[in-house]
Amino acid sequence: MRELTSWLSGAADPDDFPYSAVLAEYHRVGKHFVEKELLALLDQIRAQVTVPTADPPGPAVQLLRDFLDVALDKWDGRYDYRSYLALRLLRLPCGEDEGPGEDDGHPDRARRDRDRLLVGLVADALAFELAAASDATDLLPEDRPDREVVAKRHRLGVRAASPALVRLGLAGAAHDPEPAAVLRDLAAERAPAGEPALWLSMLPVYVSHDEYLFIRVLQSYECLFAGLVDELRATIAALAAGRARPAADRLAYAREQLTAAGPLFSLLATMQPTAFRTFRQYTDGASAIQSRSYKLMESLCRTPEGTRLESPAYQQVPEVRDRVHAGQPSIDEAFRAAVRDSLLTGADVDLVARAMRAFAAAVLQWRRTHHRLATRMLGSRPGTGYTEGTPYLATVRSIPVFTAVTHDPGPSSGTAPTGGSPE
Repeated sequence: MRELTSWLSGAADPDDFPYSAVLAEYHRVGKHFVEKELLALLDQIRAQVTVPTADPPGPAVQLLRDFLDVALDKWDGRYDYRSYLALRLLRLPCGEDEGPGEDDGHPDRARRDRDRLLVGLVADALAFELAAASDATDLLPEDRPDREVVAKRHRLGVRAASPALVRLGLAGAAHDPEPAAVLRDLAAERAPAGEPALWLSMLPVYVSHDEYLFIRVLQSYECLFAGLVDELRATIAALAAGRARPAADRLAYAREQLTAAGPLFSLLATMQPTAFRTFRQYTDGASAIQSRSYKLMESLCRTPEGTRLESPAYQQVPEVRDRVHAGQPSIDEAFRAAVRDSLLTGADVDLVARAMRAFAAAVLQWRRTHHRLATRMLGSRPGTGYTEGTPYLATVRSIPVFTAVTHDPGPSSGTAPTGGSPE
């Protein structure tokens, strides 16, 4: 309160906002338990910095606005999955962006940006584990895991980040004798000065140690699905132009991304179920069913059937549902049209069909693993996003990804995800 009052009574420069003091209080008690007096003062500040002006807000003003919107989600009564994960701060697409156009052709920059973010998220999670294990931080002190669990998290975290490190030209970090230390150094470079959004995006609802890992892994998956959306949109554009090889390559890259993310589930599976059940008491209203990126990915593969589109899954993401109702194209229909109009013939049809089957197998495997992990953590408890929890996941895990090609189970549809099972 003192730091905020002092800031308000001075120049109130967004560049000098006392983020550290605010985060320290949120971390001390958890977002759910922040005092109303502090929330009211933050709300007052938000009203001050959101006054319309003739010029668009500068980066510092926009960052402050976004941070306050995330910090005040419970105060506003609009707390949900996206605000819990601070996706606005991470600048992840939330369903409104079109993504690459038909002539994009230059995916490398966007891919590298997502790889950097993914590495930063995983690195920060491991840096927190290292700090807590060495008593170098008093952040989230409740239910800290033992050293054996921490060591396992380091191994899995490095495996999860390794493919991105290789693509970024940092393969040496993945094979360093002390890879966790390398990732810690990478995280230190990104926060708070190097990457303030990463630093500000950690706003747990409680003081349970494992919530830090939970948030970072879910943010990593949101980063992954945002990337898949880009790849699938580019696939649709390539199919519409009759370009089989670029379409197949985009699908293959998307499949590789999803498959390589297997260790993230294994990392999440190291959470202590009792700790998870403790902090999730305060996450009511936030659930992965509200993930826009996942629903975009699903709907870009195949237009959902009417019952699915009007189910709670899509009612929770009305902007995505609206896009589908407005005629959003899908890979399924683009592939059918390309074959019907002879834009794809012979070997090109087989090439794209194989890529579609492989991607579908990866998605179905992801769903099965998600269901198993949720069952392990939740049992029969209801979900926090107004769903019935694991029974819901059981009913949707086998929804066809595509219908234009038959699903080939293949070796990848076994019970263990590539990168290790969370069991």
